[in-house]
Amino acid sequence: SPEGFLGATEFFDIEHEAVRAFAREATGDAADERTRAVRLFYAVRDRIRYDPYAISFDPGAYRASSVIAAGYGWCVPKAGLLAACARVFGIPSAVGLADVVNHLNTEKLRERMGGVDVFYDHGYAALFIDGRWVKAVPAFNIELCERFGVKPTDFDGLDDALYQEHDAQGRLHMEYLTDHGTWSDMPLAQVREDPALHDAKQH
Repeated sequence: SPEGFLGATEFFDIEHEAVRAFAREATGDAADERTRAVRLFYAVRDRIRYDPYAISFDPGAYRASSVIAAGYGWCVPKAGLLAACARVFGIPSAVGLADVVNHLNTEKLRERMGGVDVFYDHGYAALFIDGRWVKAVPAFNIELCERFGVKPTDFDGLDDALYQEHDAQGRLHMEYLTDHGTWSDMPLAQVREDPALHDAKQH
């Protein structure tokens, strides 16, 4: 049920002028919620640069307005921004976390993640569109995908837009292990308790 997944929260600061302006600019003349959700997805995906090294445990960094101001973020704050923007238009939203294996990890990132290819607590947004929940991951911006030869995640508002299982050459890319569910506000306590992210911070 979408009850409890609307309105402002500590992290979804949807009354903030920067959040409202970003959401309005992204959606333009879209008249229905599915079109708005799709346009918001692409705005968050491509206008906010993905940076897996920008993991912070400062709660302020996870506010939607802060992510816009920074212009970059890793998957969890980007998912939060998409959820917040959806709420600007009355679309119920949540942030979900899942563990995924990245088969195309880079040496630099693998070293930072403690030598493993499992990304714990990867963030996605869940949006309630036309009467049902759909999941969308707005993490990897188009330039990054082109550089790594990965097809960008596309979203049509009808089907889940999760990480690509295969890259542009058909090699195995992302594999989902566990879905931890969704939260009506940023699940920062859950993310903070993740030992792998603390390993990443120390490297």
